Amino acid sequence: MSRLSVRKTYKLYIGGAFPRSESGRSYPVTSPKGEFLANASQASRKDARDAVVAARKTFPGWSGATPYNRGQILYRVAEMLEGRRAQFAEELAPAGQGGKKAALEAVDAAVDRLVWYAGWSDKIASVHGAANPVAGPYFNLSSPEPTGVVAIVAPADPLLGLVSVVAPVIATGNTCVVVASEPAPLAAITLAEVLATSDLPGGVVNVLTGRQAEIAPWLAAHMDVNGLDLTGVADADLALTCEQAAAENLKRVLRPAQEDWAADPGIGRMTRFLETKTVWHPVGI
Repeated sequence: MSRLSVRKTYKLYIGGAFPRSESGRSYPVTSPKGEFLANASQASRKDARDAVVAARKTFPGWSGATPYNRGQILYRVAEMLEGRRAQFAEELAPAGQGGKKAALEAVDAAVDRLVWYAGWSDKIASVHGAANPVAGPYFNLSSPEPTGVVAIVAPADPLLGLVSVVAPVIATGNTCVVVASEPAPLAAITLAEVLATSDLPGGVVNVLTGRQAEIAPWLAAHMDVNGLDLTGVADADLALTCEQAAAENLKRVLRPAQEDWAADPGIGRMTRFLETKTVWHPVGI
């Protein structure tokens, strides 16, 4: 007996829930060959505000968790992602990730990247912090702390690139609002399903799909956003607009750049959204 397949509905991911856009809009997602793949929600300014509220609400708990615990959760995300390896490959192949083999390799690379950042979560403070020599009878210690809420415009690479910009932000205790790849957003929402079942508190990562030019400037101008990653912005004018808006409350900004996502990521993306706290303490007291 033949039956109709159940087509997946791709929604937003805000505060641990999967709402449709409050505007009721969606847009068609197609393959590089122009073949229809699915409809994705088209997020609005209101959705972006809701995502920032969710990220801010979750920030105290997430930043207050031990780095070891954050690393455990990131490792759990890697486990869950690997368990859905075939599903992600089926979504990535039509999105321009090559054939089935290349898509599977992309999933494996994303899993490895999550494990890598999970391992760094409780070590970055030792590498980036310092005991400073000072002229006086004092201990002078510098330690890194998370910046706060970070808005991320994700790169075109729908999975490895996405993981490579999100993982370092949350591994260091920040929360984030992510604008997924505009032409290839489907894997981002499926990744959100992985996050929702991986012990990651709702609101740590919030995923919006839609038009970069519509959402990014509002996030850049939002006074409760502390950092801005413009890696995925391809339009120079849009990037400039966002940078100018971000200057209003002195956001930390990571400018657009072409990156080889398969290369060793280093620790630059983790330290970019960290603040340094320095404490003085008298010796012998």
